[in-house]
Amino acid sequence: MLTPAKKSSVRAAGATFAIIASQYNARYVDAMLRAAQKEIRQAGGKVKVIRVPGAYEIPVVAARLARSGDYAGLICLGVILRGATTHAQHIGEAVSNALALIQIQHEVPVIHEVLLLENEQQAQERCLGRKHNRGSEAAQTALAMAGVMRSL
Repeated sequence: MLTPAKKSSVRAAGATFAIIASQYNARYVDAMLRAAQKEIRQAGGKVKVIRVPGAYEIPVVAARLARSGDYAGLICLGVILRGATTHAQHIGEAVSNALALIQIQHEVPVIHEVLLLENEQQAQERCLGRKHNRGSEAAQTALAMAGVMRSL
């Protein structure tokens, strides 16, 4: 069961965040992107958006941006819908493993919202709604993690 997203009180104090967003399944990803941008900007942060063709291409861009040291956090947005084969599962696992490795190697928060979903109904619930938008939640997590990293 989905729970409504809570609003963050964390401030970004001019920090810059990168959002890497897939162009594939654009209807859903674009809605998450808009919500994430709004959340970061409302917190006083800056946003750089980089679009990539699909979810599988997100980690290479995340690695480059993490290596630059220019960002308080990276937000990775994508939607993978399961089909009749195991292809979606393989893509989802590869992206998850790569993003985890990037954040550990570069010590930059990498917020993983590359969603592996069963169907369009799940995508609509998680991406298009105001109460459950994963883009907004990803931005809130990025803001919180930027604060944690600053405090270390």
